[in-house]
Amino acid sequence: MHADGGAPQLAYVAGAAQGISIINIAQRRVTGTIAATGNPRTILLSPDGQALYVTQPTRGQVTVIAAKTGKTLCTANLPGQPSRLALSLDATVLYAAGTGDTSVRALNPLTCAVQRTFQTHEPIYGLATTAATAANATPSTPNQLWITGTTGLTVFDVDGHLLGTVPIAGGPQNISIPSGFTAYVTTRQGKVVAVDLNTRRVFRTLLSGGQFGTLDYDANTGEIYVPDQQHNQLDVLTPVISGTTVTTSEPEHIRLHLSSSPQSVAITSDGQLGFVALSNGQVAMLDIPGRNIITNIKVGGTPHFIITGLYPPANSTTSTSQQTATQSSSAILSNFPLLIALPSLAGILLLGTLWFIWRYYQKQFAGKRSTRKRL
Repeated sequence: MHADGGAPQLAYVAGAAQGISIINIAQRRVTGTIAATGNPRTILLSPDGQALYVTQPTRGQVTVIAAKTGKTLCTANLPGQPSRLALSLDATVLYAAGTGDTSVRALNPLTCAVQRTFQTHEPIYGLATTAATAANATPSTPNQLWITGTTGLTVFDVDGHLLGTVPIAGGPQNISIPSGFTAYVTTRQGKVVAVDLNTRRVFRTLLSGGQFGTLDYDANTGEIYVPDQQHNQLDVLTPVISGTTVTTSEPEHIRLHLSSSPQSVAITSDGQLGFVALSNGQVAMLDIPGRNIITNIKVGGTPHFIITGLYPPANSTTSTSQQTATQSSSAILSNFPLLIALPSLAGILLLGTLWFIWRYYQKQFAGKRSTRKRL
């Protein structure tokens, strides 16, 4: 799942002391809470930043909440203690599931009505959507739903047709699919593997020997961020390209050490900041280019999941106009010496021309005077 959305400068943390904590990114502190019972596990944000989608597994519910007011907009009662969510690329379908059931429900995010059910025959640990198996995929391209189960991945199209399965040794758990043709999957036996979306096979082991949480990726660099709960660190992986030779060797990667066990990570859309939900009730705020921790923010409770809106926020029309005006003024100021020099140069040329004309007529006049004297 990727940390994205439309709420500028805000991050939302599920599992905090009050249910959901709201972090103001610019102020680096909690500035609000949303009461949510049922041990909220996963939280997503609508692309326009207006709605939060929250799983409440102990209540058997998925709830849509107004991000600004905290008001409940609609609720779906689902079997299997739903704890996992995925949003279609065009944000018109919300997928929900949990380990207590073998089906995924497709919900209308506006009404919470169940539109379709995907049967997998295995308890469900993770969800992701993609259209990346098409080379020219866009948000309107029919999505594929990738589901992690007890023994492998199950792939459906949006109409519920089974497209295939991918056996995963050690049992898949979390899954993240950035732009491209590679899915990154953690296993319950402590590995992170890369799966080719086209051939639907594992082609590389990226990490081993850890216990890995919910992943995220940097949309600008393609780097994958993996919380290692066992070693209290965040692993940063260079993206791997599908279609390459199958290999068991693990690539070099970067480790960022944390104060407590990381549960999930979210990277801002500009790739400048990261947020890691820690089991000690804090959120670590990261400088992504600098590879260091900026600060730890206390949210309380046991944070499970974190999501961020667009950061930095898009410039308004006013600021754009002001920027344009500033650029125009700067252009005038930068050309000011040239504006002064041009009239001066024209004046010099005019004076030079007049001097030559005066000298010409002076010589002519002197010549006539000499002729008259000789006569």
